[in-house]
Amino acid sequence: MRGKNIAKQRTGRGVSIYMAILVMSILLAVAIGTAAILLNQIKMIRSMGDSVVALYAADTGIEKILYDNPDPEVVVLGNLDNGSTYSAKKVLPNGTTCIASYYCIKSIGTYKEVRRAIEVTR
Repeated sequence: MRGKNIAKQRTGRGVSIYMAILVMSILLAVAIGTAAILLNQIKMIRSMGDSVVALYAADTGIEKILYDNPDPEVVVLGNLDNGSTYSAKKVLPNGTTCIASYYCIKSIGTYKEVRRAIEVTR
């Protein structure tokens, strides 16, 4: 009887090591997955602030055309003090890209790697 218990103990010795490795692998996979999700979220939150700055740059391009350029068709490029840039274009109605009564203005603001656009029609 005693020999059977010893035989069972010898065959079951390595199982605990395999179970420990399996549990550790599962925990490591969960930790890596969570870290990847968190890093993506942190990157997205950082770019939200940049998005606001890019939107304000696009708004500046619209204002620049409305207040400073009475020309019927014009392209305005500009840099702002905070490092953002804008590119605004005013076009007359042509039936394809501008379906409006008087004109269309499209402005694209860029800050770091974020781009935001605003389009105004009248």
